[in-house]
Amino acid sequence: MHSKYPFITPWLDSLQTTGALRDTFIINREGRQLHAMFASAAKPTDKTAVIVHGYTDNAIRMLMIGYLYNKEMDFNILLPDLYGHGMSEGNHAQMGWKDRLDVLQWTETADELFGRRHTDSVASRSTEMVVHGISMGAATTMMVSGEAQQPFVKCFVEDCGYTSVWDEFSFQLKDMFGLPEFPLMYTTSWLCNAKYGWNFQEASSLEQVKKCSLPMFFIHGDADTYVPTRMVYPLYEAKSEPKELWIVPGATHAMSYK
Repeated sequence: MHSKYPFITPWLDSLQTTGALRDTFIINREGRQLHAMFASAAKPTDKTAVIVHGYTDNAIRMLMIGYLYNKEMDFNILLPDLYGHGMSEGNHAQMGWKDRLDVLQWTETADELFGRRHTDSVASRSTEMVVHGISMGAATTMMVSGEAQQPFVKCFVEDCGYTSVWDEFSFQLKDMFGLPEFPLMYTTSWLCNAKYGWNFQEASSLEQVKKCSLPMFFIHGDADTYVPTRMVYPLYEAKSEPKELWIVPGATHAMSYK
């Protein structure tokens, strides 16, 4: 992280020296302990970003996005480790689908951490929150967006997310191994449902964004061959206003920030 994004080093050193970058844990709906890092803005603010990492990554590898929000934009930040990643419990990746419920829980935790709470007769004040994800984290963000939201969640940023788990796995199966969807996709989706309680087709970012009425910013590199750029267009079209789309010239997968 330091070698790839050297400009974040002074900021990160400062957070660590002052103890401002801290750990927190929740127990999710299935009784698993999940971990996140969080830091308050340098000056009091109600603005908060929940920042969601991608497949096989972790919260630490999203600190460049944390820098953008915390250092440059003066936001509070919370960076969760998704189930089966980083310091969170779990032995497999949920590809964003069941993670969406955990991230909803993390938004509530972030509001508790950063919202202005009063013990007198003055009403509690919530944060104003963005959920920002990259790759699988972007798919997670879109899957979150289709659920009922707390009023403090204001908008979403998705960077190179896939239309559905089925579409992404089917693409990889053909691209990497030259294999068709049948029979492997059907078999593995059935096995996933039998063991973990969800299938590849229901895990759909596309169907979730159709239900989202909050603003969403779509980002995708035009040289992305891992989650192909073509996936962003039906996602963008499915989303109602307000929305924006940024196709980043020359950016490969998850490299739009650079």
